[in-house]
Amino acid sequence: MLESLRLKNVGPAPEMALDLAPRLNLITGDNGLGKSFLLDVAFWALTRRWPAEVNPALTSGQIARPRGSGPASIGFSFQASSTAARHTSTFDRESQAWSSSRGRPGNPGLVVYAQVDGGFSVWDPARNYWRTKAGEDAPARQPAYVFTARQVWEGLRRTSINTVVEEVQLCNGLLTDWALWQSEGGRAFGVLKETLLRMSPSENDRLEPGDLVKLSLDDSRRIPSLRTRYGLDVPVLMASAGVRRIIALAYLLVWAWEEHVAASALLDQPPTNQVTFLVDEIESHLHPRWQRTVVGALLGVVQTLAADASVQLICATHSPLVLASVEPIFDETRDAWFDLDLRDDETHQGVVELRRRPFVRRGDASHWLTSEAFDLATGGRSIVAERAITSAMTMLEEPAPSWVAIDRIDQALRDARLPDLDPF
Repeated sequence: MLESLRLKNVGPAPEMALDLAPRLNLITGDNGLGKSFLLDVAFWALTRRWPAEVNPALTSGQIARPRGSGPASIGFSFQASSTAARHTSTFDRESQAWSSSRGRPGNPGLVVYAQVDGGFSVWDPARNYWRTKAGEDAPARQPAYVFTARQVWEGLRRTSINTVVEEVQLCNGLLTDWALWQSEGGRAFGVLKETLLRMSPSENDRLEPGDLVKLSLDDSRRIPSLRTRYGLDVPVLMASAGVRRIIALAYLLVWAWEEHVAASALLDQPPTNQVTFLVDEIESHLHPRWQRTVVGALLGVVQTLAADASVQLICATHSPLVLASVEPIFDETRDAWFDLDLRDDETHQGVVELRRRPFVRRGDASHWLTSEAFDLATGGRSIVAERAITSAMTMLEEPAPSWVAIDRIDQALRDARLPDLDPF
């Protein structure tokens, strides 16, 4: 479990401090203030790997760099397998890299990072952690499993150079694994079906695997499909962006856990008792029905897969529906909400601030729009309506507004085409 991050002279702010909760952590804030950056740093702190360093084809997950001149540091702590791991890393401008601690690093458990561009990064303590060779610690051959969006579906390979150059298949990919699991009818397919069911938006709109289908005369593959409510089996490649996002999440979680369990068995050691799941823009591509269920579904899925493990979910979101949806499950003793703001006042000119805010249950998404998370003055109205209403509210505070001002604002309110039930 990631416990804290301390950043100095790196990222969008001169300093940032983040003390995380053990279960659910929500991060909000405007575009460009550092939500994705914090998730990248969190993955690096846990694994000591920047995703784009492992897989240069990735469009996100780049190495963090200093803001300008002067020393830069990233301090972090996490609960390792047996003790707490703490370290402060500094940026070496000569090597353009972050310093590492001496000796064997801490083991944070299984770490899965779903990036906003559709890529995924997985760090498995059974397959990516240091191992002993000839009595000495040596880094694992594969530092992490980092997928582009396409590689999630088509598989992940790397080139191995020993005595000869050869391609090593690290992951078969969603299309192949799903088809194999379904043909075998074993445990993995049962787990995938249960995971898809749990991540379905409603009882009447289930994600249910259909038959394997052939796409064309020239494609020899049998492609997984989803059974629709109207009776057709739609190939997963033809599903909507939202459905593809959900089934990619489901597949990577199942793949990561099943591979971890299998690798642990080969090493004759128990599976990890810790899982950390990072998700950027958790609502990406999702219909509002799905946005209302996705956080609870992911927590439930991970806790079901790793029944004996502690689960921590850290996710960034722009969705008021997501924040409203967690109100019934939010527990102040083990959950937290963090908000990034751009302060622009007399003492703070354009300074990004990260604050842990008290979680106030607001009842519905429209009330969340006017909260510190989104800072919209009049909720979900149009910009034209918001400007007209703001002017009207200002005028109402004047002791004797002129008839000219009243007529001008009355016309602005009419031009905004407010609904019949609006107070104005």
